[in-house]
Amino acid sequence: MTYREQVDANRIEQIRSICRELPKSCMDFLRHIAITTGTFTRLAYAIDMRTFVFYLNRERFPFSEKNPTLWTDDDLSHLTASDLTAYTEYLTYYFRNEDQIEANGLPKATVNHERAIKRKLCSIRSWYDYLFKERRIPSNPTLLVPLPKIHEKPILRLNADEMTKMLAEAETGDGLTKGQRRFQKQTSKRDYAILSLFLGTGIRVSECVGINISDVNLEENAFLVTRKGGNQVVLYFPPEVATAIGEYLEERLKMETLPGHEDALFLSIQKRRMTQRAVEKLVKKYAAVAAPLKPKISPHKLRSTYATNLYHETGDIYLVADMLGHSSVDTTRKHYADMTDARRRMAAQHVHLPERIEEKMNKAESDDSFEGK
Repeated sequence: MTYREQVDANRIEQIRSICRELPKSCMDFLRHIAITTGTFTRLAYAIDMRTFVFYLNRERFPFSEKNPTLWTDDDLSHLTASDLTAYTEYLTYYFRNEDQIEANGLPKATVNHERAIKRKLCSIRSWYDYLFKERRIPSNPTLLVPLPKIHEKPILRLNADEMTKMLAEAETGDGLTKGQRRFQKQTSKRDYAILSLFLGTGIRVSECVGINISDVNLEENAFLVTRKGGNQVVLYFPPEVATAIGEYLEERLKMETLPGHEDALFLSIQKRRMTQRAVEKLVKKYAAVAAPLKPKISPHKLRSTYATNLYHETGDIYLVADMLGHSSVDTTRKHYADMTDARRRMAAQHVHLPERIEEKMNKAESDDSFEGK
């Protein structure tokens, strides 16, 4: 079984486990969208439906009268706009698992902001839309409640100096703590290769951890990557990235691995394929030194850095969309609208209109006066 197949299998097991606690229609809905969605998307739907169902069962009458696994389509049809409005407010601050205790002795709270709240409401809308279109409920009450308005934030990215410093830290570890430097000496070539790959190709963290040794061709400066949705494409990297990967590969090919991880390109200290979480922590560690005023630098922000640099160099939004793996250029344009705006400002500096007649006359009078002297 390939890495991608194993990831999908694990997610399917998670989905099935979650749905055992939910009404039967939840699994019916997920099976209905299985052909058009990936396992990651369906798992997100399952988690969102679980949050909603548990809320109704705990907080809203008449949903508290029986176990959610016994809810019928008729039970679900009793949902009101008032229930959804209360749920929207509930999502801003709630306790997902009261057994998880913080250091202060209080249960761990979950806080959602407008983007997360909108996604969770959209999941419930899709579920109820399916029930309505299948004529299992008489109406879709989720359409009566407006979705939160999303306020776009500036895209966080690294500048050239921060990129240089981040890569230098991966090589030397000079700015790390004593404990961090001890591990960094063992992983410096790996860490440098990972950061170079993000900054030189813009791949996703899920794509990065899924790369195998057999996917890399240093003669062509290319590698095979499995995109979101399972599509595979060949991407090319610049010479600097090829050098970084080549140096790491010399070290990697000498390593012994745990069974099942023999072909994984990036290994953890435990000799197994790195997880997404481990890579995220790696990026955060070096970013904290290279860009201390940008505490939320993540692999996705390095992806944004790559996209920005590529767009500034080429001005080709379609190329950027293709390299990022976006199915629609509109997605790319939405996220990088500020870059488009910058080019529009540039256009104003390159187009000049004829001088106004009054300005010409004033200039001519000025020239005559100068010649008279």
